Amino acid sequence: MTLSEGRIGQFYFVKELKLEHTTKQRLEALGLIDGTKVELLNQNYNGAIVFKVRGTRLAIGKKIADAIFVEEVA
Repeated sequence: MTLSEGRIGQFYFVKELKLEHTTKQRLEALGLIDGTKVELLNQNYNGAIVFKVRGTRLAIGKKIADAIFVEEVA
């Protein structure tokens, strides 16, 4: 599943980032790497996603969220 398909308040593990190189590098520099635990905080009506990774809140657009593949924490 992708991050944009997630539910608010749920935790996920990042499995894969299918993004262009520069965007992927930037997110990895912010701590969003394979295996990282993230919490989905909000999904705005325009598709923006707000999530928490390593204690930091990040906001990304729907296009980027659609390229971040996650797995629900059991």
